[in-house]
Amino acid sequence: MKNLFLLDPNITFLNHGSFGACPEPVFRELQRWQREMERQPVELLSRRATTLLAEARASLAAYVGADADEIIYYPNPTHGINMVAHSLALQPGDEVLTTDHEYGAVNRTWHWLCKKAGANLVYRAIPLPVTTQEDFVEHFWAGVNVRTKVIALSHLTSPTALIFPVKEICQRARERGILTIVDGAHVPGQLPLNLHDLGCDFYAGACHKWLSAPKGTSFLYAHRNVQNGLEPLVVSWGWGDKDIPPMMDRGETQFIRNHQWQGTRDITPFLTVPTAIEFQRQHHWEDVRARCHALAAETRRRINLITGLESICPDSRDWFGQMATIRLPPADLVQLKTRLYSEYNIEVPLIDWNQQHFIRVSYQGYNTAENMETLVEALQQILN
Repeated sequence: MKNLFLLDPNITFLNHGSFGACPEPVFRELQRWQREMERQPVELLSRRATTLLAEARASLAAYVGADADEIIYYPNPTHGINMVAHSLALQPGDEVLTTDHEYGAVNRTWHWLCKKAGANLVYRAIPLPVTTQEDFVEHFWAGVNVRTKVIALSHLTSPTALIFPVKEICQRARERGILTIVDGAHVPGQLPLNLHDLGCDFYAGACHKWLSAPKGTSFLYAHRNVQNGLEPLVVSWGWGDKDIPPMMDRGETQFIRNHQWQGTRDITPFLTVPTAIEFQRQHHWEDVRARCHALAAETRRRINLITGLESICPDSRDWFGQMATIRLPPADLVQLKTRLYSEYNIEVPLIDWNQQHFIRVSYQGYNTAENMETLVEALQQILN
């Protein structure tokens, strides 16, 4: 499968989790749409965009277990979460409950908004190692109280690559009337996803990571019961009221009109999502996921043998998928990362989280056991 991707063959690329990597057939489809747009920009952006985006939304919605009028394309999950967060009427004393495993950009979003509103951002610490999903749910839920208005947490965390049991938390939150906003940036393409079954109010996912669509391709899901409370982050031609009707009204729902039109932008990455979904279907992606998980598990075992350190979670697909975050001993992470790249041509993130050091490995269809051996041998030489 290496030949189907455009990555530099001289680099051992173990950092798919940061920005993904686009397969050549999907990238070729992106270029086809871009050329079509440049051939007649008015035709594509003014006359065809509504229909084309509707088709792309329908394809993605079917893939993630949602309805097409519950999905909006955004460049990245942070963008979508910002729209939701800015729409909330947080009051002084309200609490937004999250964990200490969240993505830094989203953390900053909540910190900024809570500070502005006089609300409180409550970090529920999730100690490592985690044990069972039942224990996780009970421990996290102990942070809920009468002031909790929003629960914002990751489905699959960025720094620790852990799969959180969000379904049970969303169910409890709905019974209590608490909004749930799930950051699922790493989920589409890596884990099976059914948003209606998950039961969250909002879900932000990236298509340019594990689904391997072009960069700048993500989505926001909003359950239809909470769509009316959302305010567009960018007010454009789709928005309107009784005094100024929308200019872009072609049979779409108000949710789609308000949020889909954000001014002139390149919509072609969104149009390639059906191709990315089909690419993975043709290449039996469930088998690819299983193979990549096995590589991640074996890498974790081999590195633990070098360091003598314990794993941060049980060896189970319930807790991690194609990414694994692995403990490292105290080290100069800047120097270690520099050496891994300059001396061994290895692209892999090193993480300083809660005063602990980790390496996070990502395995995608183009990776092989040889990539694992390269990393393990490099770490053994450097750490020794």
